[in-house]
Amino acid sequence: MADLILVLDEGTTSTRAILFGADGKVHGTAQQELTQHYPQPGWVEHDAGEIWERTLACAKELVGKVGADRVACIGITNQRETVVAWDRVTLEPLARAIVWQDRRTADFCAELREAGHEEAVQESTGLLLDPYFSGTKMRWLIDHEPAVAEAAKADRLALGTVESWLVAKLSGGTHISDASNASRTLLLPLEGAEFDPALCDLLGVPADALPRVTDTHGPLAETDAALFGRAIPITAMVGDQQSATIGQGCFAHGETKATYGTGAFVLANNGQVPPRSTHRMLGTVLYQEDGARTYAIEGSVFVAGSLVQWLRDSLGIIGSAAETEALARSVEDSGEVVIVPALAGLGAPHWRADARGVIAGLSFASGKAQIARAALEAMAHQTHDLAQAFAADGAEWKTLRIDGGMSANDWMAQDLANMLGLTVERPDFVETTALGAAIAASVGAGLHPDLPSAAQAMRGGVRSFEPAMGNAVRDARLARWKKALAAA
Repeated sequence: MADLILVLDEGTTSTRAILFGADGKVHGTAQQELTQHYPQPGWVEHDAGEIWERTLACAKELVGKVGADRVACIGITNQRETVVAWDRVTLEPLARAIVWQDRRTADFCAELREAGHEEAVQESTGLLLDPYFSGTKMRWLIDHEPAVAEAAKADRLALGTVESWLVAKLSGGTHISDASNASRTLLLPLEGAEFDPALCDLLGVPADALPRVTDTHGPLAETDAALFGRAIPITAMVGDQQSATIGQGCFAHGETKATYGTGAFVLANNGQVPPRSTHRMLGTVLYQEDGARTYAIEGSVFVAGSLVQWLRDSLGIIGSAAETEALARSVEDSGEVVIVPALAGLGAPHWRADARGVIAGLSFASGKAQIARAALEAMAHQTHDLAQAFAADGAEWKTLRIDGGMSANDWMAQDLANMLGLTVERPDFVETTALGAAIAASVGAGLHPDLPSAAQAMRGGVRSFEPAMGNAVRDARLARWKKALAAA
């Protein structure tokens, strides 16, 4: 009996395959790390071939354990703005993938802004002209990678984000992208069914190299039977942050979640009305079902868990991410140390690609405990900036549902509640990105009738953190944060 859901969770630092039951129970996990390439300051790349090979290996490991006949469907969730270029005929990658964190197109974005295009682009797409988004990365590949340019001239070029790349490889060539990922390209109008030729012309991206835009869940494609022994339906494709919003059960207007992974991303359900932010928040497609869209307003922070990874791998201040909680608890405060984690520029609500990281307030009394605590405090500081911007756009948070790897840190979860002055809720199962893809895929395969029903059946319990910080302490921290932010 086909009763399991295989989720392919394509992160920035690793790829995972997870088997879910229709009740949300996890039946198996396989994971492999992805190699990070940093050829120049501000440049971040992945090997698209490695993404495919390691994803397939994880998927085969799990399918081999339970048998392909047990797998009802596949759901894919992915790092959203990372761009892959491949040959449509051979299905081979033509260059390294440019990762969402990459800032190499900052000058091109500045040129477009200076030419007066940002207002019209934001009105159409909900996005700002920033190198974070996919479209300018596509243009860069065409301009700077000869193999990509040659494929474009030969009408063999395929461009897409990671879910599009994986579906092409899984299916033997189907070229599609779901609306949640397509809405991150700068090329899809929030209310447009397909990519806009005028936006493609503005960015210099050939429309015929782009995928067809589909629903996030439904009968989207199926795998080549040779991969797993039979064809398995692919019934969900959803960007990682939208997937986490689904996994948190944010189906009512205004319900808000924050995911703390490599970056930090806050999404609030905006219903069927496309968001129009006046405070540099983003409008995005949350999900699309039978052609009808539900939207979200989003704030994106580029550096969250990757700051802790940097402290571990580049500075050697900690041996593992888990040490940060004990270090933070070992001191009464950060000793006025403040970290602005602009290691890849600043995202919302600042949108400064030229910003750089700052560690301020150091003294002889500063040690690794103070620096580790300041790193965790930076998560609450950045989230507080987003909360103010959401409120200014008329989307004030009542509570905040958190998830992602960093949210397992109880100290950080409590610090968020303290700095925001809000109840913070964390599910028992914090990997809601993968769960959201499983929920969407289960609906797409007919295992559940709709998203709310699936979420009710598959989500577990939650733990709440209540604010417990005096205004004076909060105000002093925010004052130091603003001073350090100005220096960044």
